[in-house]
Amino acid sequence: MSDIKKVVLAYSGGLDTSVILKWLQDVYDCEVVTFTADIGQGEELDPARAKATAAGIKEIYIDDLREEFARDFVFPMFRANTIYEGEYLLGTSIARPLIAKRLIEIANETGADAISHGATGKGNDQVRFELGAYALRPDIKVIAPWREWDLNSRQKLLDYAEQHGISVEMKKGKTSPYSMDANSLHISYEGRILENPWTEPEEDMWRWTVSPENAPDQATYVELTYQNGDIVAIDDVPHSPHQVMEKLNKIAGANGVGRLDIVENRYVGMKSRGCYETPAGTVMLKAHRAIESLTLDREVAHLKDELMPRYASLIYNGYWWSPERALLQTMIDASQVNVNGKVRVKLYKGNVVVVGRASETNSLFDENIATFEEDGGAYNQKDAEGFIKLNALRMRIAAKKGR
Repeated sequence: MSDIKKVVLAYSGGLDTSVILKWLQDVYDCEVVTFTADIGQGEELDPARAKATAAGIKEIYIDDLREEFARDFVFPMFRANTIYEGEYLLGTSIARPLIAKRLIEIANETGADAISHGATGKGNDQVRFELGAYALRPDIKVIAPWREWDLNSRQKLLDYAEQHGISVEMKKGKTSPYSMDANSLHISYEGRILENPWTEPEEDMWRWTVSPENAPDQATYVELTYQNGDIVAIDDVPHSPHQVMEKLNKIAGANGVGRLDIVENRYVGMKSRGCYETPAGTVMLKAHRAIESLTLDREVAHLKDELMPRYASLIYNGYWWSPERALLQTMIDASQVNVNGKVRVKLYKGNVVVVGRASETNSLFDENIATFEEDGGAYNQKDAEGFIKLNALRMRIAAKKGR
């Protein structure tokens, strides 16, 4: 790809992308445009601008994408109650299609030939970035340094940075920092002692949550208002999607909610151990299922549950921009028209407990039918006999035949 003149680099200003910036300039002898996305990682972005400027970068993009991220990616995902392999709330996965989208937009704006990212050749993110990029601009060229260079360890990156005068935050002597990724949905940790799945994470690793043991002894109650499957208010105060996540992260994190330690199956074929903090997402998943339990038809709810693992895999594996994900999203969104009402949750020492749910206009719960008391003839219990015998017919026939 010697014909490349300009590259848009997904740039955080951290160790990997700071090294990549210098490496692109030296190896490809091309102009580099940096793109830094603010998706709620809670870090100061001015240092990224300063480091890019110091490296001679003329076109620097630092974009506030927090609201778009929450509104157009996280909220649609939670309408499906999405969870990967029974536990993972896809905090890293769901951010990648937005970054890929903006990379392509900037490439088009600046006339760039290629994009570049800091995802390793062992991980999922390389697939997510590149599938998204190709879906949005089929002729784009991609430079993935981790698949080209010989700087194949954190220590080698640190040595390279030192040799070229690149400042690295969070450097602890000669020890590599955790590989971390953060946005308004979660923060993830990989590497170092976590590479041994038997080793318990260090307590001082966690940043967003207090340990459940140290959480308050008094429970916190939160009331969430839903409209078309999305949270629109907290304790009757209207909030935008990003504001919802920001507030729930603080409230839930303070109560020790949202820690996760898992071994997951990466798309590239290996198993990987990672730790995650997803306080808001943990509450959102529990509460959304609660409001759906009241407002969704039984078969619609069950069909959603059957399709959710496929939908989760599409997001995890990088197929957000695929036609099949778009098709599923249309169905999921259609199911949310009547998902309106309120859910009350209790947060206590790492637990999220649903203690109330209500929907004035869309509840399918009929107390007159469900009651254990006299129902005034709303439900004829004798009808159950025929229902049971019809459903038992095939098993009775098989039993008579000795099968």
